[in-house]
Amino acid sequence: MKKILSIAAAAVLTTGLFLSCGKDANVIKVGATPEPHAEMLNLIKEDVEAAGYKLQVVEFTDYVTPNEALEAGDIDANFFQHLPYMDSFNKERGYHLVSAAGIHIEPIAVYSKKVTKLADLKKGADIAIPNDPTNEGRALLLLEAAGLIKLSADAGLEATPVNIAENPNGFKFTEVEAATLPRVLDDVDAAVINGNYAIPVGLSATKDGLFVENAESPYVNIVSVKDGNQNDPKVQAVVKALQSDKIKNWVADKYKNGEVVVVF
Repeated sequence: MKKILSIAAAAVLTTGLFLSCGKDANVIKVGATPEPHAEMLNLIKEDVEAAGYKLQVVEFTDYVTPNEALEAGDIDANFFQHLPYMDSFNKERGYHLVSAAGIHIEPIAVYSKKVTKLADLKKGADIAIPNDPTNEGRALLLLEAAGLIKLSADAGLEATPVNIAENPNGFKFTEVEAATLPRVLDDVDAAVINGNYAIPVGLSATKDGLFVENAESPYVNIVSVKDGNQNDPKVQAVVKALQSDKIKNWVADKYKNGEVVVVF
């Protein structure tokens, strides 16, 4: 029995050594959607290295797996979401994610290949919106601000089509995964598309959007970490590099039409 316990203890010790050695304390893995988040992170790799850390960017193409990876500890931080979405995810999954810093906003907008102004949308027109709770609510609030619908007084940030109190033109709402919205734009009359999915397909909120979210929106894109890691030096090195003149100037140069707006 004593021999078995010794072997078990050795196995535990070996496993512990393996786990501790498997993660480099000087490496920070940050998950991000491609544009503009991963682009920004790739721009600051040298700045983070100058602070003593190696930045590894892990790209994701959806809004779910970056949070799953962060909660599981597979990555140290992620940079793709806004605060209302993260709060909703925490509530739904029982996760423990917090904001380490706000970086920018990507205004969402209503786009269409069928009409050039919202007034031209026909009765019964099909409008595609994101199907995740916070971005769906964000889209419906935008449509309300545009005068297309009216939501019930208690709808809040997580409004869904059932919260539509007035829909005088009988619009239909197709709920679609956010990443898929640009691909269905040809098949619907209009779509509300998030900035980080509109930008890669060449859609500019200020040029192509029929109605655009204003800069006072609460949906600021944040660097997210697990609670307790907000002040981790390597996380703060990434935050400092993102909240820099380098990023501010890059955004101003690349997104001249306000597709991305820094908030620092």
